[in-house]
Amino acid sequence: MRAPTTPKKEDPGVPEALPRTLIRLRDRLGVESIDRLWIFPPARKGRREQGLVAVSTYQKGEERRSMVTVAYNAEHTGKGVTVEQTFHREGLAPPDRFPPVMQGVVQRSGEGAGEPREVEIQASAPRFEELMEEYDQVFIGAPEV
Repeated sequence: MRAPTTPKKEDPGVPEALPRTLIRLRDRLGVESIDRLWIFPPARKGRREQGLVAVSTYQKGEERRSMVTVAYNAEHTGKGVTVEQTFHREGLAPPDRFPPVMQGVVQRSGEGAGEPREVEIQASAPRFEELMEEYDQVFIGAPEV
């Protein structure tokens, strides 16, 4: 007989992971280049978490946008928190093509993946800061190993 498992919604995951990923994303790409974000619900197992953020970025002199994905893996250990991000440039497309692409990601992810949260930044530092205010600053400042 198998031991009962904790439902995913009760797994604590790594609350620091997403805000730290967003900060690194901002620092690497610059707020002025960010059109919008799609934040996918993370997969959590105990004190581990995997997540994905898709970013539509402006291209100078073009109507098209570049899609950048940022995957992260995070873990709470006895020594602190580790958060590792991987950035991938996916390609260029008109901005109206990205929402259907995000729906395709959800469909391919299978049951229980959840819909991404779409956040319009539109190169606005105040909009990005408004998003960051949703996260507890204690989590952002916790020691990283």
